[in-house]
Amino acid sequence: MPLTLGKSFNRNYRMRVPFLDGYYDIGIFFHKNSSMLLFSIDPMFYGSNFEHNVKVNMFKNLESSKFCETFLSLHNYKKSTLDISNQFEKIKPEYYNDLSFVFNESLTLSKIEVDDRTFFDLLNIYGFTINSHINEYIFLLTERHNIVKRLGKKVVRTSGLQIATTPALEMLDDYNEESKQVRAGMEPRTPTDEIIKLVDVDKELEDDNTS
Repeated sequence: MPLTLGKSFNRNYRMRVPFLDGYYDIGIFFHKNSSMLLFSIDPMFYGSNFEHNVKVNMFKNLESSKFCETFLSLHNYKKSTLDISNQFEKIKPEYYNDLSFVFNESLTLSKIEVDDRTFFDLLNIYGFTINSHINEYIFLLTERHNIVKRLGKKVVRTSGLQIATTPALEMLDDYNEESKQVRAGMEPRTPTDEIIKLVDVDKELEDDNTS
C-alpha cells in the first residue's frame, strides 16, 4: 500500500542499504520549505526470515538514542540567525576504531542570498555501523538545514533511524554501559569470574582423558 504524504512533504530521497542477506530500501521524505522529516523502510530479503529478527527504531530526539549518547558528539547552538539542535559534530575519539561510516551524502536543495550572506538549504545523510556487527547494525542520521528566508534564519534539525539485530543491540548496550561507567569515573566492569584461562582448559582436558 503506497504511503500518503499530503502537503507536508514534497521531496523524497531514496537509498538502498545492505543488511544481512538482503537490504533495506529507505525513503527520506521532506519539504523544501520545512525542517520536517519522515522515513519509509521496506525490507528486501527475498523469502528469508532474517527480517523478523531485526528491530527498527526512529528518533526525533537524538538524545534518547543510546548510539548517539555513547558514540557521537552533538552540537547545539541558538542565536537570532541560527537555530541548531543535535547536529552531528564528530565521532568521539575513543570510539574511532569501533565505528565505521557506511555512507556520507549531501543534497543541496537551493542557494539563498540574505543581505550579504549566503545560505545553503541542505539535506545531509550520515550512515554508521558498529564494526563488530558490520552487517547487522545501521544508524542513519539525517540532518536538515532549512532556510527561513523571511527571517534570515537557518534552522538545523536532525533525526535518526536505527536498524539492528538483537546481538547488535546487546553489543550497543555493553558499549553504553561501559561509557556511563567511564563518565562516572569508575573502572569499566570486567566479569573476572567469567574469564576462561587456557591453562585451566588444558587441565580439564587432561583430567577427562585420565578418568
